[in-house]
Amino acid sequence: MAATTDNLPATASFKGIYLMLGAAFFFALTSAISKWLGKEFHIVQLVFFRNIVGVVFIITSVWRRPMRQEGGKLGLLIFRGVVGTLSLYMLFYAIQTLGLGRASTYQYTYPIFLALFSWLLIGETLNSKEWAAIFVGFTGILFVFRPDLSISMRDNALGLGNALLTAISYLSIRQLGVVYDTRAIILSFMLSGIIMPILSMLVGTYYPMEHLDFLIGTFKWPENVWQWLGFLALGLTALMGQKMLTQSFTFDKAGRVAAVGYSNILFSVLIGFLMGESIPSLSTITGMMLIVIGGILVSFAKSR
Repeated sequence: MAATTDNLPATASFKGIYLMLGAAFFFALTSAISKWLGKEFHIVQLVFFRNIVGVVFIITSVWRRPMRQEGGKLGLLIFRGVVGTLSLYMLFYAIQTLGLGRASTYQYTYPIFLALFSWLLIGETLNSKEWAAIFVGFTGILFVFRPDLSISMRDNALGLGNALLTAISYLSIRQLGVVYDTRAIILSFMLSGIIMPILSMLVGTYYPMEHLDFLIGTFKWPENVWQWLGFLALGLTALMGQKMLTQSFTFDKAGRVAAVGYSNILFSVLIGFLMGESIPSLSTITGMMLIVIGGILVSFAKSR
């Protein structure tokens, strides 16, 4: 019989926590690099390079070990890729307009939306603790959203839109994971993350649309070796984060590991401060704490 996370030794449990901490740190680095590159390049170009680096490693893995899968849900596979890419557009846009801390906080509201969509769309039953977690999470969103004169409601809405699309994307992964190799699901996302930015940049070159600046952009060649290295680092840090994230769930309970993942918000705030961003206001910090509490409660509830 295969071992479960309940009877894993303490050292394995700690390894899962360390791996998730590493994943959270690498994802925060990915966001920081995108913020730095975003000063010179459009966010759709960032999405393009983030995925083109990762797809090389996935294709190499498939070449070494061919995929074995049942398949049969091509439409849903494409949908997952498209929605995942759109969520990445919104994440990188939010990082530029809202800052690392606030954008990361919005991103990590996705477990709350995932629980809600699971109830609305596929009829999963939620218990009282899960409803309480959703309420706490949405209360936190209201504290963080709180548009003021310096941040537009549109930018806040796009930041939150990233979490909504991420939740929908993860909901589709539940269905796809039954019939597709994990690498096929990741590959669909990365290929969409290459094709869609190419289309976005083609449209942006000939038909610029300022009101769709989070979706339509232009291509610009990197001008020096540091920018090329930045794009390489963008893809590699995202790939390392994804790898460590996947491995972490094999060493400990899903709820406990997912809870550690919220350290990404702390990393993002600290890195943002080092990059010149201001410390979040008391209202935003309160909202962050409520969102983390709500997300952790949902994660623990789903892992039982």
